[in-house]
Amino acid sequence: MGDRKYRHRGYMDDSDERERPRSKPAQSQRERVDGAPRGRGVGAPKDVVFRCAVCGERIRTLQTIEAEARCTSCGKPLHTCTNCAHFDSGARLECRKPIPARIESKTKANQCPHYQPKTVRDLSAKGPATPDDARSAFDALFKKR
Repeated sequence: MGDRKYRHRGYMDDSDERERPRSKPAQSQRERVDGAPRGRGVGAPKDVVFRCAVCGERIRTLQTIEAEARCTSCGKPLHTCTNCAHFDSGARLECRKPIPARIESKTKANQCPHYQPKTVRDLSAKGPATPDDARSAFDALFKKR
């Protein structure tokens, strides 16, 4: 070891030295809730909702959406590729399911047999914040002495 230029651990170590066992499991081995954010709130139960891709309006019907269905807020069609769970702009023909031909307009209503409403977790707050709530939070952060 005296002839080494760098004496720190790991530089030109012999291969017969035993490796240290890992203390934490790898990220891929940890359980992760699908669709949940990373960090705070992962374990918090949130509602699964369907939202309009154009305006974000919460749609009550989750099971079936007819081809003629329209959003109650903006009036745009709901049976579109942008509202589908299988829509992927990086996939072949922009759909994860095998379709015979590419659908040209992703925002217009279509008759796709693979359509499934795209559901997301509702991560919104419990209600709209009022100015009094923000003021009390600010006062609690910077307590007056």
